[in-house]
Amino acid sequence: ENSLQKISTSSSVKPSGIFVSPYALNLSSFTKLVRRLQEKHPKFSRGEIVEAVQEVRKMNKGVLSGLAISSIEEKASAIL
Repeated sequence: ENSLQKISTSSSVKPSGIFVSPYALNLSSFTKLVRRLQEKHPKFSRGEIVEAVQEVRKMNKGVLSGLAISSIEEKASAIL
């Protein structure tokens, strides 16, 4: 019973009744971050930008959560 409660609270249902996975929400933030970096650094490929974001993650003990998007953007820009 407790595990079912945990599952139901970790997901989101939009008012339209469409189920949204918490992972999709994180992916959306990642996509926005990559787009912002692509706009800021048009000479770099998407792959190079993703590698820079992954490097920021490595520098932050393997996680990006807890860092502001602007902070991740700054650090990735410095790497690029």
